[in-house]
Amino acid sequence: MSQGRSDVSPDAAGAAARPPLAIARQGAFHAGGSYTRTVDGQVMTGQMFVQFQIPAALRHPYPVVMVHGGGQTGVNFLSTPDGREGWADYFLRQGHAVYVVDQVGRGRSGYVTEVYGPTRRPNTTAIADRFSDPRSTAGFPQAARHTRWPGGGRAGDPVFDQFFASQVEDMADGAAIEALNRAALAAVLDRIGPAVLLMHSQAGAIGWGIADDRPEQVKALLAIEPNGPPLHEVKMLGAPDWFEDGPVGRPYGITRTPLAYDPPVATPGELALVREAEAQAPDLVHGWLQLEPARRLPNLARVPILIVTAEASYHAGYDHCTARYLTQAGVPNEFVRLADVGIRGNGHMMMLETNNEEIAAFLDGWITRTLG
Repeated sequence: MSQGRSDVSPDAAGAAARPPLAIARQGAFHAGGSYTRTVDGQVMTGQMFVQFQIPAALRHPYPVVMVHGGGQTGVNFLSTPDGREGWADYFLRQGHAVYVVDQVGRGRSGYVTEVYGPTRRPNTTAIADRFSDPRSTAGFPQAARHTRWPGGGRAGDPVFDQFFASQVEDMADGAAIEALNRAALAAVLDRIGPAVLLMHSQAGAIGWGIADDRPEQVKALLAIEPNGPPLHEVKMLGAPDWFEDGPVGRPYGITRTPLAYDPPVATPGELALVREAEAQAPDLVHGWLQLEPARRLPNLARVPILIVTAEASYHAGYDHCTARYLTQAGVPNEFVRLADVGIRGNGHMMMLETNNEEIAAFLDGWITRTLG
């Protein structure tokens, strides 16, 4: 089911009602990276592209660093595919300095095939089924509630075509993605100082890693539908059974790369995990938790954490499992289903949808309440 055809044009009335953004300073840089010898000679790999803007009226002490998900780049935060302002502009208008990155090996960070290895690439059917038009295929139980995509959800609609034009190939090796981006984000924080991290989707696991590495520099972590659930990938089967455990995706519980557990975990096999006997509801995934007594994650416990899940996303069935895993490991976190705070109809790409600023306002309010 398509959601109607829309022209790609800015919201002229909304744009006219807003004053121009007043920017004190803006620019771009690359963080991290090292030289590598290839058949073509010496190249650089591991670097992360970062663009930033500092508002003239800076009202918050810590910048917000926005990190996109899989198959995406930082463009997700710059604008919506129908031409409205994105989350970067919203947070600038609220007085936050904003840093938007392209993950290592993505977009303006560059790709070196000989070093990074094979890629995976998006296609229009998979993207529409998962992000823009899940109602048509109903591959997961919450799909019918999706109402917030701005325009038609399939190839040939101008809004979808703008969105799909932004999709990119990325590394097939998920562990390499996490390791490279943990190192690059550490270099970003070393350069800009303490910050709030806003991590979407695939970047969620990277967020757990960098908060574990640099808890004193991560002042708060907003995990927007973070990569999950713990341990196993989820196969979406459709009605009536809906879910099945797929292969192990996050052998360290919530990451593919090591975390500083207490007692320590030298190899993933030392982390004893067990599947919950019952799901909390028929439309939710069975989670995986540690056998008691559970190992702790003391570094993550030092970072304020918000986990946000949309009503009509494929993540709606399992993000609670990540929150429960963190809680068991001694990590306080606030898990919010957007529907419970009156924000309805959103899918996974909520920063692009028709009520993207309503969600941004909720996130901004949480940062203000948490950090002052």
